[in-house]
Amino acid sequence: MGTAPLIIVSGPSGSGKSTLIARLVEKGDVPLRLSVSATTRPPRPYERNGIHYWFWTREQFQEQVRAGAFLEWAEVNGQWYGTPCREVDEYRARGVGVILDIDVQGAAQVRARYPKCLSIFLRASSWETYEQRLRQRGTESEEQIARRLATARRELERVAEFDRVVMNDELESAVAEVRAAIVEAFQKGNAHVG
Repeated sequence: MGTAPLIIVSGPSGSGKSTLIARLVEKGDVPLRLSVSATTRPPRPYERNGIHYWFWTREQFQEQVRAGAFLEWAEVNGQWYGTPCREVDEYRARGVGVILDIDVQGAAQVRARYPKCLSIFLRASSWETYEQRLRQRGTESEEQIARRLATARRELERVAEFDRVVMNDELESAVAEVRAAIVEAFQKGNAHVG
């Protein structure tokens, strides 16, 4: 059995990454798991440590950076985010595809280290969609929304760096498109797919 694929799903805030990934993983027809990232940002009311993120202090995060414990890490919107290596390698060796929900900076770091990974950029067809989705969350101030939208503009300029660009205006068709790309990645790596 080959190594299961490493899958990057990136895109601006409001592109629907979390919803799409949750749908892929819960479907259960392909062995997948979402890597749990570490962050220094405070949890949103519904988020739980170790499920949505590992919520660490800046000191804990910097300690792990110095220890070389991250596959990738970056500062985004004033907070630190990173993917602990322990969240990836052992699962892939067991035949489970690992999805990384990371920003474009992190995606570039991972592609440099794992050039055969599958990188997918998720986007919406209109600028208004990003803003509307961010406002619907109801978790951020106007200043935070403005900062996320400015970051989104910079991220959209980097779509050409990704293997696939998937439009996420209609969730089920976006899920089907991403799932097909993942199944193909499993087949290329000769790993078993359900």
